[in-house]
Amino acid sequence: MARVYISLGSNIDRDANTRAGIDALRDKYGLLLLSSVYESEAVGFEGDNFYNMVIALETGDDVFEVAACLRQIEESRGRDRNAPKFSSRTLDLDLLLYDDLIVDEKGLQIPRDEILKRAFVLWPLSEIAPDLMHPQAGRSYMALWAGFDKALENLEPVPFRFE
Repeated sequence: MARVYISLGSNIDRDANTRAGIDALRDKYGLLLLSSVYESEAVGFEGDNFYNMVIALETGDDVFEVAACLRQIEESRGRDRNAPKFSSRTLDLDLLLYDDLIVDEKGLQIPRDEILKRAFVLWPLSEIAPDLMHPQAGRSYMALWAGFDKALENLEPVPFRFE
């Protein structure tokens, strides 16, 4: 079984789409480890604020099967693949980590470079996997978050009831 970490984001009907994303992942993979939910400003475009979180799970599916499942879940929530890269989203599911695998092929990058660049990915990842080591940076996510320039993004935890 592989340990997988996924970032979830939504800025369109964020409560409903965040819950729907969690429910779809739970239906497919079973037990999930959920970070807190954080609110962040849109990056790269003018838009409503996002809800962001990181989810961990275990699976026997290979890395490409997991990536395909995430795309299918996004599309089931109305994700428009023809929209500009930086635009509002009903649901955005990004495969961050798949064990300590390093992949950069077929449109798949693992570990995702956003881990080291975006507070809305690194903070929730460091919350649920503080001692896990980044497979390329060689530092724990807790250490990476401690050294992150927190002035780069406005990010706040929000109360969110998981049902």
